[in-house]
Amino acid sequence: MPSALESPEGGEEDSLHYEEIEDEAVSPMDLSELLKEGTKDSHDRAENTQFVKDFLKGRIKKELFKLATVALYFTYSALEEEMDRNKDNPVFAPLYFPVELHRREALAKDLKYFYGEDWKEKIQCSEATQQYVDRIHHVGQHEPELLVAHAYTRYMGDLSGGQVLKKVAQRALKLPSTEEGIQFYVFDNVSNAQRFKQLYRARMNALDLDKNTKERIVEEANKAFRFNMQVFDELDKIGRSLAEEAQDGGFPVHDGKGDIRKCPYYADKLGTGSPGCPFHAAVGLARQPLVQLVLAACMAVAAGAAAWYIL
Repeated sequence: MPSALESPEGGEEDSLHYEEIEDEAVSPMDLSELLKEGTKDSHDRAENTQFVKDFLKGRIKKELFKLATVALYFTYSALEEEMDRNKDNPVFAPLYFPVELHRREALAKDLKYFYGEDWKEKIQCSEATQQYVDRIHHVGQHEPELLVAHAYTRYMGDLSGGQVLKKVAQRALKLPSTEEGIQFYVFDNVSNAQRFKQLYRARMNALDLDKNTKERIVEEANKAFRFNMQVFDELDKIGRSLAEEAQDGGFPVHDGKGDIRKCPYYADKLGTGSPGCPFHAAVGLARQPLVQLVLAACMAVAAGAAAWYIL
């Protein structure tokens, strides 16, 4: 399939094609409209999850952002595997834009940036993400017409609100201006997101689907939103535990400030570092009653010596 943003010969033909799409009348029974109206409540609920609200305010820990990237990697790996499987199926083929939309390779680059060359050995699929992945595989293999719902929910969001999250993440996490770590949000082969979304919706509306199938697609899209919200809730719980996580001595492993990877103890918990953070070890030791008594005695001796020296 030629690029959606290019006519076979290039030039002005493509612009005319987009103008025709923009001028088309949209019917309330078109799939794009049914999805827009039918998922409005789910969309609002997803935007108001604590994880998303905190993210938009720039309150996102790097470790949590990394885990969110892991969840996206497994989700898009499943989605794009099933899209590849159904690329010639007429119920989905018109929406197959691998060059423009596929995110798996971009996410792999982000994970390599965050976790290193052996990133595949350091990540695992979470429980909530696995449920999402399982549903995508079921749909792709048994009800491919419903794959439209999952593609619509993810990619149209990536081309819209995802671009806002890209800027927030880059600023909040102090990521490089070269866009390392946020390649997921970079669509190099989509020159105009608004026009591409118009083309995508037009392709959806042109699918040969009966009323019942359209209703099932809307229902599946709402399921997709629920799966996303479950992942958000899971990440939110993990985020709260990051600041509260404690070592055996009862002191926090990390206070949520700075780069968590710089604490060797935490790295060891992940199997990637040396077995002791000197700073946290010192803090924990200093909190022991006997040690505090010894320190107090030493301070008293030091103070007496200083006073004697001054006199």
